Amino acid sequence: MDTNKINKIYLQDIEKCYGDKRVLDNIDLSVSTGELCALVGPSGCGKSTLLRLILGQEPPTKGNIIIEGSPVSFPDHNRGIIFQKYSLFPHLSVLENVLLGKRLSSGRWWLPWPKNNEWLDEAMAYLEQVRLSDAINKFPYELSGGMQQRVAIAQALIMKPPVLLMDEPFGALDPDTREDLQLFLLDLWETEKLTIFFITHDLEEACFVGSRLLVLSQYYSDDRGESYNVNRGGKIVADYQLESVVSSTEIKQNTNFKDFISTVREEGFEPRVRQHVRDFNLHHPDSFQTLTAEENRVHN
Repeated sequence: MDTNKINKIYLQDIEKCYGDKRVLDNIDLSVSTGELCALVGPSGCGKSTLLRLILGQEPPTKGNIIIEGSPVSFPDHNRGIIFQKYSLFPHLSVLENVLLGKRLSSGRWWLPWPKNNEWLDEAMAYLEQVRLSDAINKFPYELSGGMQQRVAIAQALIMKPPVLLMDEPFGALDPDTREDLQLFLLDLWETEKLTIFFITHDLEEACFVGSRLLVLSQYYSDDRGESYNVNRGGKIVADYQLESVVSSTEIKQNTNFKDFISTVREEGFEPRVRQHVRDFNLHHPDSFQTLTAEENRVHN
């Protein structure tokens, strides 16, 4: 890893505890500009906790989080967020929902909705990009789940966040709509040169949409031993560089693709398979690891 490079996202020695429970354990992560970084892991590994730390919703118990060279404090315009449950206001139209962030950030939220100005042109451009320019006057209840999620994406993009965080964004959709939005996201990512941090519980989805795959897991071992008293949290146990351009869903039927998913599942999702911290599959060029003396006694 190039330590002189300013990354979009940079985490070092991140630990998060809730009382006596350690959820994240000495996390190191560096994400470059333009990466579509997909994060997967078993239930309870700390995926959503890690996203909340990057967003600034919660502070880490220990360690540093840097976005574009500046320490993270509270949520701000540097990080857009798209949740699984659509972040739309039911009493506002599609166009009004997309424009809302601009109004609130301007300090002029009480003024009438603009009829013809720069914001309106920008909102229409994003709605055209997400294929909803014909639905600007509709309300959320009149839209399908996939359409609502595309409005949420336009709502986030109009604020031009350097980092777009996506927390299970397609998890509530039916399989066909989900696959359509996966392709839509890849097209948008390539067109807009976005930096995306994408969390999903679906391993196939992560391997399909990501240019980089991170596996967060609580299933590993280290030199702290296997005593019941060892309070481990989730760590990044694998970090892969993936194909950056996917043009068809047919790859999901490819034998190599399926075999890769099986490998990743064994590395991070199987409680019986516990890699030692020194043996983690951290092959991505930006990957790095700073182990504590307790975790890595043999080499200290």
